[in-house]
Amino acid sequence: MKKNTFYILSLGCAKNLVDSNVLAQLLEEEGLTYAQSSNQAKFLLVNTCGFIHDARQESIDTIKELTEKKKSGQKIIATGCLAERWKESFLKSYPDVHGLIGTRNLADIVPLIRNLKNDKDKQSTAYPAYPALQYSQQASYTAIQGGSSYLKIADGCHRSCAFCAIPGIKGTLVSRDVQSILRDARFLQDSGVKEINLIAQDLTSYGIDRNEKNGLANLLKAIIAEIPEVPWLRLLYTYPGMINDELINLMAESSQILPYLDIPLQHADPEVLQAMRRPSDIDWVRKTIAKMRGLIPNLVVRTTFIVGFPNETEESFRMLKDFVTEIDFDHLGVFTYSPEIGTAAEPLGDPIPETIKNARRDELMALQAELAQIKTNHLVGTVMDVLVEGSDPKQDIIIGRTYRDAPEIDGLVVASGSGQPGEMVKVKIENTGPYDLFGTQV
Repeated sequence: MKKNTFYILSLGCAKNLVDSNVLAQLLEEEGLTYAQSSNQAKFLLVNTCGFIHDARQESIDTIKELTEKKKSGQKIIATGCLAERWKESFLKSYPDVHGLIGTRNLADIVPLIRNLKNDKDKQSTAYPAYPALQYSQQASYTAIQGGSSYLKIADGCHRSCAFCAIPGIKGTLVSRDVQSILRDARFLQDSGVKEINLIAQDLTSYGIDRNEKNGLANLLKAIIAEIPEVPWLRLLYTYPGMINDELINLMAESSQILPYLDIPLQHADPEVLQAMRRPSDIDWVRKTIAKMRGLIPNLVVRTTFIVGFPNETEESFRMLKDFVTEIDFDHLGVFTYSPEIGTAAEPLGDPIPETIKNARRDELMALQAELAQIKTNHLVGTVMDVLVEGSDPKQDIIIGRTYRDAPEIDGLVVASGSGQPGEMVKVKIENTGPYDLFGTQV
């Protein structure tokens, strides 16, 4: 174990993955070297997730395991959402964790590391005195995985969803400067990536904190002009009610912006949505998706729902099932409700038993699998572009994704053929599951 080495374990979402990459860049600029494994690193960073119960538990379990296995002289640093959320008690709860950094200014990792170098025993924290998020001008807010990448355009959230603790963890929305985003986009193009996934807590609110109108659409126009060689641009996390005609028309006109809509709706019963403090105009959803499907051929629609919210009745759940059947989503994720400390929904309690929540989740996912299978069946016989993510030359197999599937959350393509990660190949679809496709390279 060399003294100026570090390793990062990144838990949770793609936004955390980007933040971990930023931390790595800052530490390398400070003169540290990325270690090949956790047991070789002097400084071991855990970028935690604090969004929902299961994610928090994974972060806690990871920290406990690392503290139990850490070598003499190795120092563990917790960062990310869990560290931010429980900063007042974190180091007391985990005395073997040497350092703590919040989510609001990742550049604080540098002085924290310096403090830990100078003091062998003392715990150290780094939290800014200001409430707003701060972006490092020296770092690229990207994460590359093979031929795919993430590009963060904003962080924080100005919404007030009753079930969500993110605004309290991340702070309000702070949009990145356009030129810094374009710099990162050029870097990704020069790196040879074929897909850029734009991410934020809410993409469609980009620029609102600067009183910009149509901020996302204008940013997309600038990105398209800047990186003509990147064939796939994907929009992740759009907010209901914020998808306007300018954005829809741009998606319809641009060959680079994928026909893929990720719009977390959370429920279909207006009364449940009102209690959630979410947009409750379900007719807007119907009309907007219908409009987009009419203008954008082969549009793929992904959403997420929460079941078991405190005021969800059996009738509410029936409405949700009927809505899922009506809209016919391509991809759908379901979470069971868990109360979050400090949120507006916390006083509502948690009256619905876990058994009922789980049963509703399973029923909804089973329904979605049936609907998705019908959709993918129509793809048999078609030839589709596939971005290769892995291969097994011995078995003559490649694994990748079509435009229909976002990385890490949707389906995969398994095909006979050859190719390297990052290559774009054509595959004839011969068989399908609800989400995965199977075929032969042509």
